[in-house]
Amino acid sequence: MNALRRFKRAWLPNSMRFKLLSRSLAVLAALLMLIGLSQYLVMQKFIYKNKAQSLQSQILSFPREAWQQPESDPAGPGRRPMLFLPDASIALVDTNGELQVISSGQQLGEPPQLTPEAYKAATERKREVHFQILRNSRGEEQLVVLQPVDSRGRMMTLVQVSTSTGPLKDILARQLMTFVALSVLALLVGVLAFLPVLKRTLVPLSNMVRTVGRIDAGNLAVRFPPNQGQQEVDRLASSFNGMLERLEASFEAEKEAKEQMRRFVADASHELRTPLTSIHGFLEVLLRGAMHQPEQLRKSLMSMYGESERINKLVHDLLLLAKLDRAPVMELADGDLNGVLREMEPQLRLLAGRRHVAMELAAEARCSQDADKMKQVVLNLFHNAVQHTDPDKGIIRISTERKADSLELAVRDNGQGIGKEHLPHLFDRFYRSESSRTRKQGGAGLGLSITKSIVEAHGGAIHVRSAPGQGSEFVVELPEGETGQAGMEQGDA
Repeated sequence: MNALRRFKRAWLPNSMRFKLLSRSLAVLAALLMLIGLSQYLVMQKFIYKNKAQSLQSQILSFPREAWQQPESDPAGPGRRPMLFLPDASIALVDTNGELQVISSGQQLGEPPQLTPEAYKAATERKREVHFQILRNSRGEEQLVVLQPVDSRGRMMTLVQVSTSTGPLKDILARQLMTFVALSVLALLVGVLAFLPVLKRTLVPLSNMVRTVGRIDAGNLAVRFPPNQGQQEVDRLASSFNGMLERLEASFEAEKEAKEQMRRFVADASHELRTPLTSIHGFLEVLLRGAMHQPEQLRKSLMSMYGESERINKLVHDLLLLAKLDRAPVMELADGDLNGVLREMEPQLRLLAGRRHVAMELAAEARCSQDADKMKQVVLNLFHNAVQHTDPDKGIIRISTERKADSLELAVRDNGQGIGKEHLPHLFDRFYRSESSRTRKQGGAGLGLSITKSIVEAHGGAIHVRSAPGQGSEFVVELPEGETGQAGMEQGDA
């Protein structure tokens, strides 16, 4: 039953197999018809001409005297020329174009009469076969041969021999029927021979159909064989493979985006739950009577204030990230990044505490920037360096350097460094590594994400170089502004 269904499905009128087979057979049939028609016409001309040559040879085989005034011949009618065809008629044509029938074939009507011009033209071609297919007065089709007879260079008479074309047409009909039978046989053999060839030819396409049937949204790893021996199928397979790769990448990106969103919601909920839980705990303590103890009340209020500040900063960072993701608005203007760093230097040294801060600034560091947003970038990177360096032995270096077509801002520290496995995820939201950001140091893990979004909104890029025990270096590349002579200006503290 399954085999029958597959056969019906493969040979439906709108299937490719049926269309290829039917169209191939139609082309073959048209070629056979053309060959048959050509063969019929060539054979017809050959048979008629061969018959005419036979009649001409018989006419020329008789003595010339036999054609002179046959009715006055003393030998009588038995001596008149008789061809080897009982159904042929013989007539003599005089100079006036009048016919004198000297022999009439059995069941053959009167011979057709030609025009004087045709008789005159026949006398000029003595050895050439001259024949025509004409109809007599009764509508019977006859083959007419005209042959002039001369004696010593002088034409004696013009002999007209007529015979029916019926036997010749019977031969042509038999030839035609034979060709038709052979053509039908050729078509049948063609069908039997073409079926396995067609099936083998469509094997790559059938394989592609089965492969497509195995593909769904959860299984896009299937690929079509690149080389199947057919150029068109190979090109189709290559196109399908490219499409599948793009779909797979798109589904993976969508899956990753959903996973990131899930992690984002979970992390944001966790970050909000921690301070809210603390505030709730302090409120419970106060409700149990601690509000009547001034010192306990003050500590609880200070703790709740700190947690509320943490919530406020988290919400502010989330709103800022959402704004940067949606449509970052930057008030870009050509400015000097060194001026921004010098302006922030007192604040940075205050944050550093006892850590050593070094600033190595290029003589000219102009770029297209939003000064307020760049201050946030510097502050986030510097705060990250402060968190991961020793309070007494820590060294933080801030430098600017002009490249061929960009300006680099680098923040380096001599902290514990970051493991290689954490580097690809440092700029993910809420991401923390064991050797870097921790909740004890404050922050929700959004600082580097905000920094990356601001830098990209400037048309720049940020990357990090770090290894355990070798410190970390965050490098920001910004499009250059007005060019200037590069130099170095150093200030240490």
